[in-house]
Amino acid sequence: MSETLDAGRLADELRELVKEAESLLRSGVAAGTAELQDRAQDTVRDLKDRLGNLEQQLNARAREVDGYVRDNPWQAVAIAGGVALLLGLIMARR
Repeated sequence: MSETLDAGRLADELRELVKEAESLLRSGVAAGTAELQDRAQDTVRDLKDRLGNLEQQLNARAREVDGYVRDNPWQAVAIAGGVALLLGLIMARR
């Protein structure tokens, strides 16, 4: 897959969006309503674009995992069993 899901980059982008939303809220009193609406619409449009890209990446990952499981069902069962065993051991220690 040429696109990879980069959680750090995604988190940074979402932080930037939060900062922008906060600045919109702070400037709401000082700015005119038309300017505030335009900035809010731009921010929402940007958020929708980023979330659309995230959805595409997640769908691509889901297709990859589905294909792997269909091609290698016993390996997938073994991996899931190993993860479950590790989680069980970790939880039993608590």
